[in-house]
Amino acid sequence: MEIEIIAVGGYDEVGRNMTAVRCGKEIVIFDMGLRLDQLMIHEDAEVDEMHSLDLIKIKAIPDDTVLQNVEGTVKAIVCSHGHLDHIGAIPKLAHRYKAPIIATPYATELIRQQISGEKKFGVGNRLFALSAGQKYTISPNIVLEFVHTQHSIIDTVTPVLHTPHGAIVYACDFKFDRTPVIGKPPDFARFRQLGKEGVLALIVESTYIHRPGRCPSERIARDLVRDVITSFEDDKSSILVSTFSSHISRVKTIAECAHEIGRRPVFLGRSMQKYSTTAEQMKFVSFPPTASVFGDRRTVDRVMRRMMKEGKEKFLPIVTGHQGEPGSILTRIAHGDTPYQLNKGDKVLFSANVIPNPMNYGQRYVVEQLLKKTGARVFEDLHVSGHAYREDHYEFIQMLQPQHIIPAHADLKMTAGYAEFAGDLGYTVNKDVHPMRNGQRLRLK
Repeated sequence: MEIEIIAVGGYDEVGRNMTAVRCGKEIVIFDMGLRLDQLMIHEDAEVDEMHSLDLIKIKAIPDDTVLQNVEGTVKAIVCSHGHLDHIGAIPKLAHRYKAPIIATPYATELIRQQISGEKKFGVGNRLFALSAGQKYTISPNIVLEFVHTQHSIIDTVTPVLHTPHGAIVYACDFKFDRTPVIGKPPDFARFRQLGKEGVLALIVESTYIHRPGRCPSERIARDLVRDVITSFEDDKSSILVSTFSSHISRVKTIAECAHEIGRRPVFLGRSMQKYSTTAEQMKFVSFPPTASVFGDRRTVDRVMRRMMKEGKEKFLPIVTGHQGEPGSILTRIAHGDTPYQLNKGDKVLFSANVIPNPMNYGQRYVVEQLLKKTGARVFEDLHVSGHAYREDHYEFIQMLQPQHIIPAHADLKMTAGYAEFAGDLGYTVNKDVHPMRNGQRLRLK
């Protein structure tokens, strides 16, 4: 049986991830993601109403037309977790394939919500929720397994495709957090066992291969956030925090710290409402009883008026907009376009890094400058990454001992950096470590 890797998206950029694996004449697709910064460039883009070909043209979703030249039938669409750069293109592309969409329970529910908002295409693919530690028989030749790992969103797994020639491990995204805030540490025992059973190929993120050492645990971020928030226990000024809406562990920490100092945590923003409400309803998390969440813009403004009237010192808003995104809650506050007004001495905490691209850096800079003009005190870097660093990758390769490595989830500079790193471990470029570009195909020997 011939094994082929097709790099569909996410090999020329960070985002719009999509990889296809062909085993004989059976194809399994991993992820179908968006590239959000490309949508921001086109300010008039209404994603729900756009055609997939138009989104491909502006490089916002993967160009899956490359699969038209691949002989075989798609048997499954597999998603490792619920971030938009991994599931955001499903409403636009999945209907082309008569295959089930297999994801973790939390990601499955997020996908269901994505599909329900789609206005252009009818997506009739069956959704199948597979939990970490479980297997799914795709065909007599290939079996899918979900291995538990950690990332900056709950219910993340590393999918493993078992083939007659060995396992193909798809590790985009992961971190080796041994002391997570929510859930268990990664299943290191299973990864080691996979290495003994035989790993044909590791398709792996390259995002932070240049960062030395290990990625810090989420508990480090929890301590950073708690140290800042609880130090203002008796402060009468406002405290406002912006973080990733999907980072439920972080949102939980912020809400608990607010409750601890006697402030009511208030989640504001549509995405904040979507991720947190879904997580709590599915019993992945329990927020303090004083917490409340509001997504609709009119409701958000009404709640802001109430906070101003009752006293900002009684609340701690947790808001969207840490990248300076136009229309987000924090951006509107910075521009003075909301009832919530900042004054001298108010605190704005960024519990999120800037996602590395020029647009985000520029937008975040503008928002920070506007915040400082109000007299607000800005706190940055209350954050740890959800991505593996160099030493984590070293440990992963030692556990798996893959025959081939395909660096992914990055631009060519990053994947080349991963190839150089793998070279130090005895791998050879184009022999057993393979940097790829979007649209390229690789047959494994």
